[in-house]
Amino acid sequence: MLKINQDHCLGCGACVIVCPVNEQICPEITGGNGPDTTDVIMLVENGVIKLFHPEKCQECMICNKTCPTKAIYHGSE
Repeated sequence: MLKINQDHCLGCGACVIVCPVNEQICPEITGGNGPDTTDVIMLVENGVIKLFHPEKCQECMICNKTCPTKAIYHGSE
């Protein structure tokens, strides 16, 4: 399951924008805009990433590769 280490998260939102599942759900994020729906896997809320639907994650880990601090990762439940 997708996890966030909030102690390392900068709240930059890079993971939100590069996520292909988020892009499918909310195509306007490809332009660098944040999603306007909580149907996505994650989004920035109050300066940190919040997971809304981690079960939708396809484990491509593009989010982890993009995260400057590797705050987003897969961990056991």
